[in-house]
Amino acid sequence: MHDLPDATDGERMTDTTTEVLPPRPEANEPRPRSLKSRPVQADRVFRSVSYAAGGVTVAIMLAVGIFLTARAGDALSVTGVSFLTTQEWSPETGAFGVAAVLFGTVTIAIIAMAISVPLAMGTALLISEIVSPKIRSLLITLVDLMAAVPSVVFGLWGVFFLQANIIPVSQWISVYFGWIPIFRVTDEAGQRLTDAGAFTSSAFIAGIVVALMVVPTQTSVMREAFSQAPLGEREGALALGSTRWGMIRAVVLPFGRGGIIGGTMLGLGRALGETIAVVMIISPIFTINPEVLKTGTNSVSALIALRYGEASQFGLSALMAAGLVLFIITLIVNFTASTIVARSRSGAESN
Repeated sequence: MHDLPDATDGERMTDTTTEVLPPRPEANEPRPRSLKSRPVQADRVFRSVSYAAGGVTVAIMLAVGIFLTARAGDALSVTGVSFLTTQEWSPETGAFGVAAVLFGTVTIAIIAMAISVPLAMGTALLISEIVSPKIRSLLITLVDLMAAVPSVVFGLWGVFFLQANIIPVSQWISVYFGWIPIFRVTDEAGQRLTDAGAFTSSAFIAGIVVALMVVPTQTSVMREAFSQAPLGEREGALALGSTRWGMIRAVVLPFGRGGIIGGTMLGLGRALGETIAVVMIISPIFTINPEVLKTGTNSVSALIALRYGEASQFGLSALMAAGLVLFIITLIVNFTASTIVARSRSGAESN
């Protein structure tokens, strides 16, 4: 048997085992990742400017409302609720109200919308869907230039050109559609009028002029909405055998629903407050005239423009009250439009 060597035989025994240390938590365990990013200087400036612009806009609207309310307090304290139902304007005698002018304002705006919305929608579809790119750029330029024409130019055009040429149309409508109450033209005894003098300076003529004034704005808004319709859905509809009109009806119009509503309401707000062109065309009266083809109508903005220069201190308060009513109506229209556009989910789906 051989003896096992010991440490004295010249071979040294070494210990090769190592001590395993526990891992460091910070080295192996993942740390939660922060999703917050530190905005750069440009983002902070943009956010500050945006908040400031929004705040200034709201502050101006509030200041206008407070100013009108404060200045209209004297007149409203005299008339009260009857201010909305009185068909007379005589602040000196204490009998005044906006029933007639408010009716005329709404009538002119409705006529303008009935003409401008189909015209603007057709023009927007023509520009965005039908014409070639070269003609499209020309039409866009022309529409934008039309929006820059001053109101007084439209008023002069309406007085010296449109009125003389639209009276035969008004007479024709009165003859063949006079069975509809709003298209009748009668005197105080109820007898039908046919002479041309009974059809001048009417709400119908004023509504046509205002319609042509708001068409460019409505067209621009609708065109932008229509042009954003997805190209894939357009091509898919055409690939499935749809006609061009079928593609527009199934894809473009549903996608641009919000633009249609927004453009319509924006034009309505402009039509409610139009002043110079309406003043130049209408023959002001202070009675409700439901016959839109007949001479005589009025509007709140025209009333303020015509009576402001000669009004007394109390008359100014009455005019401020009329302006407050128009301001509230405009706010209601704008907020209603914002709500409808938000609910329409423009571009979210198409049929």
